[in-house]
Amino acid sequence: MSRTNVVLDDTLVEKCQNATGIRTRRGLINFALQEVLRHENQKRLLELKGKVDWQGDWSAWRKGTFA
Repeated sequence: MSRTNVVLDDTLVEKCQNATGIRTRRGLINFALQEVLRHENQKRLLELKGKVDWQGDWSAWRKGTFA
């Protein structure tokens, strides 16, 4: 864990706190950082679209009965 001093836009912080329900600035910043990582992971997964050649039984997969 490290400490960093940052200047934040108070209006933006308040809007984000209202939107998320997160009460503290620290919590809001941690949430925002996690969202950046989640978004990047989603982008990487979307880049695989059409590139993975999966062969299997969709019906069995949906039912959870894998062969």
